[in-house]
Amino acid sequence: MKAMILAAGRGERMRPLTDAAPKPLLRVNDKPLIQYHLESLAAAGIVEVVINLAWLGAQISNYLGDGSSYGLKITYTEEPAGALETGGGIFQALPLLGDEPFLIVNGDVFCEFDYRLRMLDADSLGHLVMVPNPAHHPAGDFSLADGQVTASGEHTLTYSGISILHPELFAACEPGRFPLAPLLNNAIDRGRLTGELFSGLWTDVGTPERLTKLDTLLRYA
Repeated sequence: MKAMILAAGRGERMRPLTDAAPKPLLRVNDKPLIQYHLESLAAAGIVEVVINLAWLGAQISNYLGDGSSYGLKITYTEEPAGALETGGGIFQALPLLGDEPFLIVNGDVFCEFDYRLRMLDADSLGHLVMVPNPAHHPAGDFSLADGQVTASGEHTLTYSGISILHPELFAACEPGRFPLAPLLNNAIDRGRLTGELFSGLWTDVGTPERLTKLDTLLRYA
């Protein structure tokens, strides 16, 4: 299975830290966020990784190179200023990701999720890793019912930014800037989106305060 790390975003809520560095290169416990993902992917046996770039993207490609130092083969996609949003960025990368399901990882989250090979159900268009709602997102995104992601339910959960997606999810898309959420909602409506709950360490590193909190946690764990 191939993987894609989403690393093109501007990181507005992280300013001023992201004025001079892309968010995936911000450090926690003296290591860039994106490096944790690469090490976990390599440990899981995933070799081919695509990374999309926009804001200060050259810093990322210069730092990571071809991925060989991590036991990986990294390929980069370039996006225009302002990036293509999650959906558009993945769609542009599909020729590199191939015809089989692929793993998606948001570059601005920290997660101890085990990336070892998971398979989609035969009729599934995607599989979302869900987490308990954090304090900054109490309403959540979706619900889970017997392994199926639903639009609503008694208890909501938050999409972690980690998923396995099938290229067919993007069958009706055109090149350009568009979000992923409408595609996921369409798959939910068709009963073709599965999910699981992950209760381990996960952080959406979306603000300087959360970055500092995670850094402290990892340093003194």
